Amino acid sequence: HVQLVESGGDSVQAGGSLRLSCTASKYAYNANCMGWFRQAPGKEREGVAAITTGGTTYYTDSVRGRFTISADNAKNTWSLQLNRLEPEDTGMYYCAAAPGAVCRLLDIQWRAADFNYWGQGTQVTVS
Repeated sequence: HVQLVESGGDSVQAGGSLRLSCTASKYAYNANCMGWFRQAPGKEREGVAAITTGGTTYYTDSVRGRFTISADNAKNTWSLQLNRLEPEDTGMYYCAAAPGAVCRLLDIQWRAADFNYWGQGTQVTVS
């Protein structure tokens, strides 16, 4: 079983930056689509960004151009650089992993249910 652990959440002012990291306990063949979701209080969990082991990236429209996802496959880690943060970015950020084929669907829709593995979350608060 693969365990995911996030780090890097914090409280920042609008316009600031943060870097979130996710580390997987081991490689899994069904975890080649690596992503980030977030959930604000009272709202549904929404997809933010994802990356394949091949380096193809996907972003939801609200963060494109401000957030950057990257991965270090050798270390089973992936990161999310959050720039120009806005209060609307506040929420619990979760890293997640899914079979590689899931990433190819993200141009159409993001479905949390498609992701097999989840971290416990790290809080980002923007004021």
